[in-house]
Amino acid sequence: MSIYKYMAEIWKKPTEGIAGKLRLIRLIKWRKEPSVVRIDRPTRLNRARTLGYKAKQGIIVVRVRIRRGLMNVSRPNSGRRPKRMGIIHPSKKSLQWIAEERAARKYPNMNVLASYWVASDGRFSWYEVILVDPNHPSIKSDKDLAWITNPSQRSRVFRGLTPAGRKSRGLYVKGSRRKR
Repeated sequence: MSIYKYMAEIWKKPTEGIAGKLRLIRLIKWRKEPSVVRIDRPTRLNRARTLGYKAKQGIIVVRVRIRRGLMNVSRPNSGRRPKRMGIIHPSKKSLQWIAEERAARKYPNMNVLASYWVASDGRFSWYEVILVDPNHPSIKSDKDLAWITNPSQRSRVFRGLTPAGRKSRGLYVKGSRRKR
């Protein structure tokens, strides 16, 4: 078996074994960091490679912290018509999609390739977002990533074209794949 298969086995149960011990140490450190942090290398290398990550110039990985749960506001007692009561309905976007959008706003010259879950606790969820520089020569010459340099792929995360966005839009059906 390859090393990536062993990594995948460890990440199937992230709270147990060596991954569980590392997780506790990481979460203590990550809670003190800013909400969007650029990191040197992916935490889940097997998942990042599956989504298209390559250790080359023009590709960066960003860890994004998202507050979990509904962003509800307490209901005012009186003095407003029902429409203006300020009750926020659940978002139709997943937390992962929101994390991708925040990373894209922080790095406006980069395109979001994909993202994946890293950790969660009672208050926060962390996702790692893979960003690609569409103007970098090494990306333009890469046959696997050259498609992202197309101008139609600019701000693709805000139009729901990333895997997390497509899933939230209901475009992935289990057991079926789109033919290219």
